[in-house]
Amino acid sequence: MAYGRRVTDGKLLLVAIVEMAEGHAEAGQRYEDEVLALLPRHGGTLDRRMRATDAPTEVHVIRFASRAGLESFMVDPDRLALRDKLGDAAPTTRVIEVRDV
Repeated sequence: MAYGRRVTDGKLLLVAIVEMAEGHAEAGQRYEDEVLALLPRHGGTLDRRMRATDAPTEVHVIRFASRAGLESFMVDPDRLALRDKLGDAAPTTRVIEVRDV
C-alpha cells in the first residue's frame, strides 16, 4: 500500500480501491469484513464501504487519527495472518490519500 502527503491536521483520509481476486469475490469480501474490523485498534474508522455494481470491486473511505495508526494497522499481526491465510485469493488494494476540497 502506498500513501502520499500528510493531511495538515494530522489525520489521514484514505480511499482504498479493493479488487477481489478472480473467482474469489466471496472469500475476499469475508477477508475485508475481518480486516476492517481491526481498524479501531489503530485509531481508524471506516466512513463508507461500497461495492461496484458491475465488478468484484469495493471502495472504502477510511480515516486514521494519525499516520502512526495507519502504519501500525499495516503491520498488525492479525491482519497479516488473515492475508497469509487467504494466499492467492487475497484482494489487491490501491490506497490513495485524499483531502476534502
